[in-house]
Order: sequence, then structure tokens, then C-alpha cells
Amino acid sequence: MDEQAVLMVAGLADLTVSTLSSAVGTLRGLLRRSDTAELAAQAESELMARGRLALDRYAAVSPAHLEILARHAQARKAADGV
Repeated sequence: MDEQAVLMVAGLADLTVSTLSSAVGTLRGLLRRSDTAELAAQAESELMARGRLALDRYAAVSPAHLEILARHAQARKAADGV
């Protein structure tokens, strides 16, 4: 069930980025000023970067706290020769 939710969110994010890319393309066509096109490109780039950061932040699963403690204890035992 969690995998389905992740896939749904990723699909929605992809659809959003695709739609925004199309909208940015349309805006570029309407606004042919050089500074406006550059601004639209920067906005698109920043939006993509924010999307990557959001996916990285929520997709990465941090290791369990007890698992980390167990690994430290195991490493100490190995270092002490026990």
C-alpha cells in the first residue's frame, strides 16, 4: 500500500512538472522578450530543482534508530575482541 502511494505521488509530480513545462513553453511563445524568456527558463529550472529536493527528502528512508545502535554495539564488540 505504501509503494502504491509513493507511485501515485511520483506520478502526480511528473504530471505536474509536465504540465508546468507545457505552460512555460506557452508563456515563452507569448512573451518573446529576451529577459522574460530567461526568467521563465530560470523559473522552470528552479521548479525542477525543488521537485528533485522534495522527492529526495521524502523518498529517502533513514535507517532505524535501534538498527544504528545495534551496529555501533556490534562494532564495539568486534573492536574489543568479544
